[in-house]
Amino acid sequence: MADLQTTRYALRGAVSRWFEEPVTRSLIRVGISANMATLIGVVLAVAGAVVAAYGEFWIAGVLVLVGATFDMLDGGIARRTNSVGPQGALMDSVLDRVSEVAVLAGLVFYYTSAGHENQTAVVLAVVATSGSLLVSYVRARAEGLGFKGTEGFLTRPERVLIMVVLLIIGQPLWALWILGIGTPLSAAHRFIAAFREAGRPPRSA
Repeated sequence: MADLQTTRYALRGAVSRWFEEPVTRSLIRVGISANMATLIGVVLAVAGAVVAAYGEFWIAGVLVLVGATFDMLDGGIARRTNSVGPQGALMDSVLDRVSEVAVLAGLVFYYTSAGHENQTAVVLAVVATSGSLLVSYVRARAEGLGFKGTEGFLTRPERVLIMVVLLIIGQPLWALWILGIGTPLSAAHRFIAAFREAGRPPRSA
């Protein structure tokens, strides 16, 4: 898993250099603050959820993609405008969960509507929602106890990418299968890693 973490950080570094930095500069020039970017992101995700609920999956995928892009940029805007603070961090974390749950809820609506009923899809969406929240909770609790809690193979960027790609190609059920199976396993992996770290004796100064 160390190789996975290294690859993930390398990819994020490349994205930051070639995309995040120039785009955040442009957004700052037109007056977009970090909190505004966070709000735009969640509004677009909720709009995508509504569209997905009525079966327009490719439009939903595009909306979720653009929303996730704004959400990715809010931290860069905050750093460049020296506005990093606990309020923004709290808002970003909470609204990330709202965005993710909204899209899954939209798919639940679709798969419980007349002509599209699929109990398996509904169960997978519920499990995926629970697993995603657990992944985030384990990290938050681990960090509160002084540990990293960052292990796991389905962090939010991976989950968003899976959902976006499969919505755009019109296969939301595939996304639900992947997330329904993968997120609980990722949460368990993160918990086990944090639990082991918590059991190690503290390092001497």
